[in-house]
Amino acid sequence: MTDTQPTSAYAAFWLYRATDARFELEPEDAEAIPVETAAILSDHADSVSLRAAYSTIGFSAGADLILWVVADDMRKLHKLGADLHSSAFSAFFEQVHVYAGTASASQYDPNHGPAFLRGIPPKDYLSVYPFIKTPDWFLLDFEERRRLMVEHGKMGHEFPSILTNTINSFGIADQEFVVALEDDDPGQLIKMVQRLRAAEVRKYTALDTPIFLGLKMSVEEAISAAL
Repeated sequence: MTDTQPTSAYAAFWLYRATDARFELEPEDAEAIPVETAAILSDHADSVSLRAAYSTIGFSAGADLILWVVADDMRKLHKLGADLHSSAFSAFFEQVHVYAGTASASQYDPNHGPAFLRGIPPKDYLSVYPFIKTPDWFLLDFEERRRLMVEHGKMGHEFPSILTNTINSFGIADQEFVVALEDDDPGQLIKMVQRLRAAEVRKYTALDTPIFLGLKMSVEEAISAAL
């Protein structure tokens, strides 16, 4: 990835669950796997950016680890994924969800785009989930959709510390969008999402679960927490 901020990118949230094989690990192997995995990610750093690694233990059942990766070409994400899959990491971590797609400026407000594309550093907590609109949403006039999204955005601006990220997944995944919210205080995430339930656009939501909450850590720390 270049040092200049891209106007669009591919992003993926790889969610893993630790397998029962971890109980058979010798202490030295449990220490080696996080280091080896971090080295693989480092080897790909010129082509794939790791936004952050997160531990979900104690927060979300069904997953123990999230890796948020970003690249300018899906092939680069595939290559990193393949290298992880062929490493010792895959013997102890099963991939349970992939939320992937492309990110760019909003069609409703070209001045608004995902926080990670604007070079804003990640915050301590990540809430990530799939999002699907009802069919009626896409049958609305564009200006009506824009009006509803502007109202939604104004309500979200009541929580300026929260970073918002929306990724489009149309046609390449079960969901239409991926929503990723970041803040240093999970209580703020709760307050904002509760507030947005009152937005008129909410009636056009068909699905926005499962939700996963993660705490940002180094790659080594997040993997070690699950082993």
